[in-house]
Amino acid sequence: MVRDAGKAAQAGLNLFAAAIMQPHFFMAASLAALHYASTMQYWLIKSEPDEISIDDGLAACGQIVPWSGVRNYQARNFMRDRMQTGDAVLFYHSSCKQPGIVGLAEVASTAYPDPTQFNPTSTYFDAKATHENPRWMLVDIRILEKTRAMPLSELRTYPELADMHILRRGNRLSITPVTPGEWRCIIHQLTK
Repeated sequence: MVRDAGKAAQAGLNLFAAAIMQPHFFMAASLAALHYASTMQYWLIKSEPDEISIDDGLAACGQIVPWSGVRNYQARNFMRDRMQTGDAVLFYHSSCKQPGIVGLAEVASTAYPDPTQFNPTSTYFDAKATHENPRWMLVDIRILEKTRAMPLSELRTYPELADMHILRRGNRLSITPVTPGEWRCIIHQLTK
């Protein structure tokens, strides 16, 4: 039996090898990669480390945390209307001794109602929110890895990041879009 299974597996590998040698295979793979790259979005999410830190996220079940407690309409709209499962995320520690990027993550769900808005004992309770008409949404975030800290002061040194939302005066949003160019610059610096 094992011998027959081995022959079947080898035959499957031979078929796969023959398929990838065909020019249309690479074209299809390239087109799929281009489609994925063109639809992927990039985000920066901020969290105070005493609320949820990168280490808390890494320790969470499946390394997934619900991004609850957002009470800014623009940030809520980003989650509700624009974030998609698989989008790339820069995890940023704010309101701490050294604010900055500390990890990489991805969006792990589509938006759904934030349960903290319905809990009267929660800091994030909203008396106007109902289950039929929720006011606040969240997405789940999967923490992928902790990186070296890339402080705000370092971000300011790269000309490619001059227009980045996090560097704009008065920006207080906890969720902001990141351009593909900004993402590439940051990833390049984090992996040097």
